[in-house]
Amino acid sequence: MAVNTSAENPLPVGEVSRLIGGWIDRLGAVWVEGQITQLSRRPGAGVVFLTLRDPSHDISVGVTCYRQVFDSVADVVSEGARVVVLAKPEWYAPRGQLSLRAAEIRPVGVGELLARLEQLKKALAAEGLFAPERKKPLPFLPQLIGLVCGRASAAERDVLENARHRWPAVRFEVRNVAVQGVHAVPQVVQAVKELDALDEVDVIIVARGGGSVEDLLPFSDEQLVRAVAGCRTPVVSAIGHEPDNPLLDHVADLRASTPTDAAKKVVPDVGEELERVRQLRDRARRCAQAFVEREERGLAHALARPCMEDPHRMVDERADQVTALVDRARRTLGHLLDRAESELTHTHARVVALSPAATLRRGYAVLQKADGHVVRAPDEVAAGEALRARVAAGEFTVRADGEGSAGNQGS
Repeated sequence: MAVNTSAENPLPVGEVSRLIGGWIDRLGAVWVEGQITQLSRRPGAGVVFLTLRDPSHDISVGVTCYRQVFDSVADVVSEGARVVVLAKPEWYAPRGQLSLRAAEIRPVGVGELLARLEQLKKALAAEGLFAPERKKPLPFLPQLIGLVCGRASAAERDVLENARHRWPAVRFEVRNVAVQGVHAVPQVVQAVKELDALDEVDVIIVARGGGSVEDLLPFSDEQLVRAVAGCRTPVVSAIGHEPDNPLLDHVADLRASTPTDAAKKVVPDVGEELERVRQLRDRARRCAQAFVEREERGLAHALARPCMEDPHRMVDERADQVTALVDRARRTLGHLLDRAESELTHTHARVVALSPAATLRRGYAVLQKADGHVVRAPDEVAAGEALRARVAAGEFTVRADGEGSAGNQGS
């Protein structure tokens, strides 16, 4: 639809609408899947009007069909039902509105829905969104719990009442949303993202009280599954539907069978915790008492030994041995000193007897020449040579005569 236009040469609105209608008329029939949100069957009217909506996106389109087309499925199709429609796009030029003219309507069966969910489950599992290592642990005692549930629903009441009964001080940040129908997915996704953005929220519970497979389809939506997988806050799925678990159960960090079970798993019971503390305290007391008693028995056994009953006994037994050893040491040392003294006395006597002074005291004299040389023979002295005679009391000078004998010259 290439048209040459400009600000000076624009097209009228009617011409644009006509051109769009001509392009749409060339389109063929297509099969479209969606959820019926509005259904209008006016009595006597030959045309049925309904609105078909994409549950995962905020997109709707109007559908018209002849009454005989809708009457063939009127018993199994109503508002909220998922259908597959064979329709041709139509353009209503006066209003500039696009709609679909349905030639055939088929309800989507439960088996077909489950098969599609199984295919989606395998695809998401292959991406690792359900892997156990992605699961985040829940805090022991959350200070603030985010709750996503229907307004004034039994699921909200069960979670709040059971949680506060278990721990009265627990606080909640509640987001009331649609939990079924076409608005459920975007509202639940937005609520989860809002709670995940709050730093004070420790855990998020997505709760619903169960329902049919069709009612629980929003909790198997791919958009919601990916939103939960991207949360940094732990998420608990409490949809309360056992036979067919929605995909939210697989991607959540913890699955609870019911909203009541979610409250029990997220919030500890104050009575149980007090009892656990009491049991641990008693166990610690018993362990400490057993340790003290075991040490007391060991101490009593040690004190019962002879060496501990009479500590001086060992010393007394060794006292005689010490005394004998001391006496023996003294005797040995005395003998050694006596023998050394005797040897010293004998040596001293020999030294005295053999000393030159003792010889001199017996009347002998020693003659020395002027250079101190001792005279040992007469021929060592010249006639008239002065000699020094040394006796016990002192010394004096003598002079040798011509015949080899010395004469006294003085002392």
